[in-house]
Amino acid sequence: MVRKIITYPNKRLFLKSKIVENFDEELHTLLDDMYETMITNNGVGLAAIQVDIPLRIFLVNLLDEESKEQKKEDLLEIINPQIIPLDEEKIICTEGCLSVPDFFEEVERLEHILLKYQDRFGAFKELEAKGFLAVAIQHENDHLNGHLFIEKISFLKRQKFDKEFKKQKKLKKLNEKT
Repeated sequence: MVRKIITYPNKRLFLKSKIVENFDEELHTLLDDMYETMITNNGVGLAAIQVDIPLRIFLVNLLDEESKEQKKEDLLEIINPQIIPLDEEKIICTEGCLSVPDFFEEVERLEHILLKYQDRFGAFKELEAKGFLAVAIQHENDHLNGHLFIEKISFLKRQKFDKEFKKQKKLKKLNEKT
C-alpha cells in the first residue's frame, strides 16, 4: 500500500525516531509499504518518519549503473542504524527529498562510512559504503534524528529555499481558489 508522505514544514519531520524492538509482521508490512511508496514517488530513499511513523527505519534503493533502473534485489532495508565514519574525506552531492518536493541543493557529507544495522528479521549486519550510497544513507539517517538536508545548506542558499517555498505556497493557495 502506498502511504502518504508528510512534507516540510510538518513538525513531525523533526521528531527523533524510536528504536525498533519488534521484528514482526507489522514491521514487514511497514517495510513493504515504504518500498511501494518510495518507488511510486520516484525516490531512492525513504525514512519511516516520512510516512509519519517515528521508528528508526529507512530504505535505500539506488539506480543500477547499467540499466538505470531500481532493482528490488538491491534494496537496503535499514533498521536501528549506526554510522561510523571511516575517514575524514568529504563529498559534495546534489540532494533532493520526497519531504521537500521540487528543491535540490548541494550538500557536503562523509565520503566513506561503515553502517551497522539490523534487517527486517532483526539480524545484525554491516555495510561499507562510499560515494552516493554513503550520501543516501546519511541523508536518510538524518531523518531519524529529526533533521532535513536543507539544514545543511549555507545561510544564503537556505534564504533562497525559504523564499522559493513561500512563493510555491502562495501559488498553491491561488490555484486552490480558482
